[in-house]
Amino acid sequence: MLLFSNIKLSFKNLLVHKSRAVLTMLGIIIGVASVISIMAVGASAQDLLLSQVQAMGSNLIGIMPGGSGEGEPPVAMLGIEVTTLKYDDALALEKQPHITAVCAYANGRTTITYLNKAEDFDYTGVSPSYLEVEDTAIASGRFIKQEEVDSLSRVTVIGSEVKEELFGRDDPLNKRIKIGQISFRVIGVMEERGVAGFQNQDTQVFIPVKTAQKILLGIDHLAFIRAKVDHSDNNDLAISQIKKALRFRHNIKDAKKDDFSVRSVAQAVEILGAVTQGVKMFLAMVAAISLLVGGIGIMNIMFVVVNERTREIGLRKALGAKRKDVLFQFLVESVVMTSFGGLLGIILGVLIALAISFGVNYYGYDWQFIVTPLSVFTAVFMAAGVGLVFGLWPANRASKLEAIKALRYE
Repeated sequence: MLLFSNIKLSFKNLLVHKSRAVLTMLGIIIGVASVISIMAVGASAQDLLLSQVQAMGSNLIGIMPGGSGEGEPPVAMLGIEVTTLKYDDALALEKQPHITAVCAYANGRTTITYLNKAEDFDYTGVSPSYLEVEDTAIASGRFIKQEEVDSLSRVTVIGSEVKEELFGRDDPLNKRIKIGQISFRVIGVMEERGVAGFQNQDTQVFIPVKTAQKILLGIDHLAFIRAKVDHSDNNDLAISQIKKALRFRHNIKDAKKDDFSVRSVAQAVEILGAVTQGVKMFLAMVAAISLLVGGIGIMNIMFVVVNERTREIGLRKALGAKRKDVLFQFLVESVVMTSFGGLLGIILGVLIALAISFGVNYYGYDWQFIVTPLSVFTAVFMAAGVGLVFGLWPANRASKLEAIKALRYE
C-alpha cells in the first residue's frame, strides 16, 4: 500500500509540472530509444548478413586476396586493394580434386549508355562457369564463352533491371551499349535474382573477366575467386588442396605468410557472426551513454524538487514520517520518472527500427524487423537503474532534513 501511494503521489507531482517532467525525461527517452533501435538494427543487419552468405550455398568456397589470421576477415574485406590473385590461379584451381567449377571475378562501376539513355551500374568480369558457381540462369540469349574470355571479346550479359532501364520492352539481344567509353554487344539477359551476396544481381552487367581486367580496369589481378565443391562434406579437404596449390604457385613455404585467404560459407558465417555481434554490442554501449546524461539531468531536477518541497518534508516529519519514508518517497518519484521515460523510449525505439526496416526493404533487401526481448529488458533495467542511482543522492539529502529547519524554510 505504501508503494502504491508513493507511485500515485509521484504521478500527481509529474502532472503538476508537465513541461519540466517532459524535459527531464527527454534524456531517458532518447537514451532508451537509441539502445532499442540500435540493438534492433544490429540484430536485423546480422540476420541479413548471415542469410546472404548462407544463400550462396554450403558447398561454396571463397578465395580472397591478402592473408588473414584464423577467425579474422581477409584484409581485402577491409577495403584494402591486394593484387596477389591472378586469373591463372583460377585456372589452376579447376584442376583440383572435388572442385566442380571455378569462377574468377573482377568488378567496377561506370556509366552504361544506350542511345540517349545513360545510367550508372556495376559491371563484373566473370568466367563462363559463373552460372554454375552462382546457381543462376539466363532468361534469354546465352552466357559468355571461354573463347570470348581468351580473346578479350566485347560482349555482355545484362541483368533484368538493366534491361528494363535501358531497353524497356525492346529486345536487347545483339544491340550495342557503351560500358564507359567502350562499345559492347548484348548477347544475353539474366533471369531475375534479386539481392544475393550483398548486391542486387539484377542491376549487374557481366562481361568476360579478361576484358574487364585489360580493357576497362587496366589491371592483371582479380577481386576474388569462388569455387564450387562436389559435396559440402569435402569442404575441408578442398580448402586444404586449394591452399596447397596456391602456395605452390605463389612460392610460399610458410603458411603464416599466405597472401590469400580461403573460407567456406560455414566459416564465413561464423566469422561474420562474431564480428557483427561485437559491433552490435559496442554500438549499444555507445547509445547507453545518453542514459548517463539523462540520469544527471534527473539528479539535478530532483535536487530542485527537494528544495521546492522542503516545507512539505518538514511537515511530514513533524507528523511522524521517518527518514526512510522520505527517502523511499523521493526514490520512487525518481524511478517512476525514469521508468515512464523508458516506456516512451521503447515505443520510440521500436518505431525507429520499424521505419528503418521499411526503408531497407524498399531497396530490395530482405531486412527482418527484429526487436529482441533482451533489448527491451536491457533498456527498462537501465532506465530504472539510472533513476535509482541518480535519485539516491537527492532522496538521501531530503531524508536528512530536520523537521524544525524544514518548516522554517522559505
